[in-house]
Amino acid sequence: MTDADRDALLDRLLRYVRIDTQSDPDSPSVPSTAKQLDLSRLLADECRAMGLEDVSCSHAGVVVATVPGRASAPAVVFNSHVDTSPETSGANVRPQVVDYEGGDIPLPGDPSKVITAADNPELEGLKGTRIVTGDGTTLLGGDDKAGVAIIMTAADILRRDGGGDHAPVRVVFTVDEEIGRGTEALDVASLNAVCGYTLDGGGRDGVDVETFSADGATVTVTGVNIHPSIGHGRLVNATKILGQFLAALPTDRLSPETTKDREGFVHPVTIAGGVAEAKAVLIIRDFDTAKLAEHAQLLRDIAAEVEAANPGCRVAVETTPQYRNMADGLKREPRAVAFALEALESCGLPPRTGVIRGGTDGSLMTAEGLPTPNLFSGQHTPHSPLEWASLAEMGDAVRVVLAIAKRWGRETK
Repeated sequence: MTDADRDALLDRLLRYVRIDTQSDPDSPSVPSTAKQLDLSRLLADECRAMGLEDVSCSHAGVVVATVPGRASAPAVVFNSHVDTSPETSGANVRPQVVDYEGGDIPLPGDPSKVITAADNPELEGLKGTRIVTGDGTTLLGGDDKAGVAIIMTAADILRRDGGGDHAPVRVVFTVDEEIGRGTEALDVASLNAVCGYTLDGGGRDGVDVETFSADGATVTVTGVNIHPSIGHGRLVNATKILGQFLAALPTDRLSPETTKDREGFVHPVTIAGGVAEAKAVLIIRDFDTAKLAEHAQLLRDIAAEVEAANPGCRVAVETTPQYRNMADGLKREPRAVAFALEALESCGLPPRTGVIRGGTDGSLMTAEGLPTPNLFSGQHTPHSPLEWASLAEMGDAVRVVLAIAKRWGRETK
């Protein structure tokens, strides 16, 4: 990468994070929020201006473009998502660029928000580099606009190279990944690729080859609403009963607060309602797909106990599949991981694999027949006002993408 490429990488990140693309899990539309189209259309325009081929932006906001490469080599996909988490506001993002020399990083929009060196030990190895943060009042949006900026920068470099020694590259940007709907509007088979890579990982963490398997759960408590003045013996308060259900969830296990590594959990993320009806939305996660059913049964057992203790109410649990561990699907194309590890080593980075306590569009793409491991993208503390991104790590990710494209360029279809 040249200094101009690094400047372009930073410029892209700063421009993209200023565009509000927060997705909405309660919206039935596709994409779930129209504002995601603002970034999707901009990216399509930039791909055209860059000279990429077969550029399209669907009505759903999915962007696809091709960097031509060796005609005899199989095509590979590089993917990131444009939406940001519903958990923290993505509106009016005000990024700051910090020339980091050590210590804590105060955020100018909220004095109570400080990115501390104690909570972010990765900062120690990034002294003398540039860090990008929000101002503390919103998330930054590095998840996954860091990935978007990395792919756009790598695509520009590959285009300038003229395609002589790299594989054809499909650039793919999806919507609604944060709400588990990232590939609903994407025809994976039409990409005609041998494998894919998502740029949606933390720091400089190597290659993620496993993700959680995931289901969603909705707990609905139905009560009896009547004027409280005549409620004696008749009113059944759904809100209170939902509170009993939540209080019965395990606190010493099966929660994000008490699990790590390969341990799964059930996690309530939103609650809403009133006396007549109250609902909680939970996520169920485990690396062992079979255990999802066990965790769902735990919710049903708690629901039955709470219902029995509160005559007149009904407590229902509904579960829906979200995504599955990509590990089994990656076995269909072992070169996907092997070539990524080769690329890391060729870039002077540790060629290690890891697991991600979450999911990516790669989980869904792998399930649809396109083996897609996940690469690092320099993002840290996602979904939080304390989110930050490392420009140095993003630059390393660009180099890895280039190396993967060139490694695949030595293969034949």
